[in-house]
Amino acid sequence: MPFDVDAVFQIAGIGIIVAMIHTILKQMGKEDWAHWVTLIGFVVVLFMVAMLIQDLFQTIKNVFLFRP
Repeated sequence: MPFDVDAVFQIAGIGIIVAMIHTILKQMGKEDWAHWVTLIGFVVVLFMVAMLIQDLFQTIKNVFLFRP
């Protein structure tokens, strides 16, 4: 079973974009907005990871219960 690296690149891309936006907003003096952007980025990535873990558990369940 090959590992799907698309999800890793998506998470890394979101992290880079959020870091850039956070830096720009902080330089502009809008630290409140910078923290909100970081929080929203974290929630999006957390949701993506939760979906990947759900798929992992479904696969494990199908393997051990011998269901297709």
